[in-house]
This record gives sequence, C-alpha cells and structure tokens, in this order.
Amino acid sequence: MTDAVTQTPDAAAADEQTRVDFWFDPMCPWAWMTSRWMLEVEKVRPVHTVFHVMSLAVLNEGRDLAPDYRARMDQAWAGARVALAVGEQYGPDTLRTYYTNVGTRIHPEGESPLELETAIRALADTQLPIELAQVGLTDANDDALRKSHHEGMDPVGNDVGTPVLHINGMALFGPVISPAPAGEKAGRLFDGFKLMTEYEGFFEVKRTRTVGPNFVIADH
Repeated sequence: MTDAVTQTPDAAAADEQTRVDFWFDPMCPWAWMTSRWMLEVEKVRPVHTVFHVMSLAVLNEGRDLAPDYRARMDQAWAGARVALAVGEQYGPDTLRTYYTNVGTRIHPEGESPLELETAIRALADTQLPIELAQVGLTDANDDALRKSHHEGMDPVGNDVGTPVLHINGMALFGPVISPAPAGEKAGRLFDGFKLMTEYEGFFEVKRTRTVGPNFVIADH
C-alpha cells in the first residue's frame, strides 16, 4: 500500500478557490473588459467571480453634470434595473449569463445601452421572459438597486466608478485594461492584483489611459 500524499501548506492554499465579487453597470465598457478578463482568469486560476449590479445613475445622483451627460445618466437607470431583477429572480449564475449576453450586444456589437430593446434581446438570448425588461421603466425597486450599489461602492469610496472588485476583504477600483488579456497573461495580472490586496495600507496605482476600449480579447 502506498502512503497517502500530503499536500504542503503552499500546495493546499493553491487549490483553494478565491472568490472575487465584481460590481458592474451594463453600460460601462471598462467594466465589461474587466469582466471578460475575470472569466479568462477563471480558466487558469482557482477563482470564482460573483457578479453584482452597481448603477452609474445612482453614482451620479445629485452631481453637477454637463446637460448631455445628465440626460445619459437619467436614461441609465433602466439597464441596471433589469440586470438587478435578473439576479434577484434567477440568481447569480443567470446574472452572469445575462451580463455576457447584454454586454456583448452593447460593447462589441454596438447596440445602445439606453434602449430597452437591447435588454429585451439579451433576455431572449438568456432564455428569460422578455417581459422582465419592463422593470427598467419603473422605480419601484430602486431601493434594492441602491442597496446593491452601495454594498459594492461604499467600501471603495466616492472618487471612483466601475469596475470595482472585492477580494481578500479589500475593495478596489479596477483594474482598467484594454484589451483584456487571456491565458497565462490573464492569470499573472490577477496574481499581481491579488497580491496588492494583501497589504492593508495599499490605496492607489494609476496612469493616464492612452487607448480607448478594445473589446477583442488579447492573445495568450
């Protein structure tokens, strides 16, 4: 009889699944690319991403905005409301699928995040009742939307938007990436991001963006 294999502490830790909580508004292209990166990370690291809804409309309530951006934020409620309803009624796994479907339509395919028809088509893609899109037209559940928003955003502070990740008890804005890496590049970026969360005194790393959103997943 062979002896049982005993894992070293480092090997056992490597096998433990890391939970990452991710907050998104469907209309944000930067959150979309971070979400695609996290799905690539899951292929090469023991990581599970749980998706939650924040709202750019909630974030910008009461702020002095340019008239055109204020109009856009006033229209932004609907998409977040529908996403929240999907998560509440069908659970986080279905929300993940719906976000993939609605985000694909909005970002790579260029459909409007402000048109209810975009949500209707994404609901159909997810095999959900298209009538669910009607929640986007009412503020009846906005208290729940604000609650979800603040659960994600309050721990990271008032100076950022989306994407926001919670990992190892720390909330961080970002990473803001373009394009999203795949394969081991995705895994190594996650390793570094996770490492930063291990130091309680870490707050900020940033540089000015030199490229716009690139929705094509980068090569391995």
